[in-house]
Order: sequence, then C-alpha cells, then structure tokens
Amino acid sequence: MREKIHPPYYPEAKVTCACGNSWVTGATKEVISTDVCSNCHPFYTGQQRLATSGGQVERFTQRVERSRELRHDAEKRSTARAERERSRLLVEIVDQEESVEQIEGIIESEE
Repeated sequence: MREKIHPPYYPEAKVTCACGNSWVTGATKEVISTDVCSNCHPFYTGQQRLATSGGQVERFTQRVERSRELRHDAEKRSTARAERERSRLLVEIVDQEESVEQIEGIIESEE
C-alpha cells in the first residue's frame, strides 16, 4: 500500500445515536453521530414511528407547493400588469382622440 494517502484509522471511534444509544467501533472518524440505530429502528423494534427530520419526499412536496404558490402569484401580477397597461392605453387613446378633435376644430375655423 502507498503511504500517506489513507485517512487515519481510529480503532476506538465512538458512535452516538439520536436515541442516546452509543457504542465503540473502528472508523476513520473519532466521533460519529447517527439518527437511527438497531435499538430505535422500526424494522428491528417492530414499532412504527415517524422520523422527525423530513425526508426527501417531504422536502420535494414542500418545494412543489412553494413553486405553485410562486407561479400563482406571478400570474396574478402579470394579469394586474396587463390590466394596468390596457387602462393606460385606453386613457392615451381617449386623450389622443380629444386632442385630434380640438386640432380639427382649429383647422376648420381657420379656413
């Protein structure tokens, strides 16, 4: 084996579970923390319990819901923006029509 390429090995590494169970084993880290062990895992204990830390599926569904909310808000803003633009155009058209009538009245009175 080549020297100085392998991590240090700790034969007395301590592993601690979230349930409080701990044991000693050999590893490349001195202290290891884990969420589930054989004392608290539902497969070994026969108990069904929910893990408190959300898994990938829960995080994914939260992201999907958040994206739906953001998309809905963006559509509302887009609709409101289009409505404001439409009302501005209507005001401009009315203003242009009024100014055109006034100019036509001035031209006809000069003739």
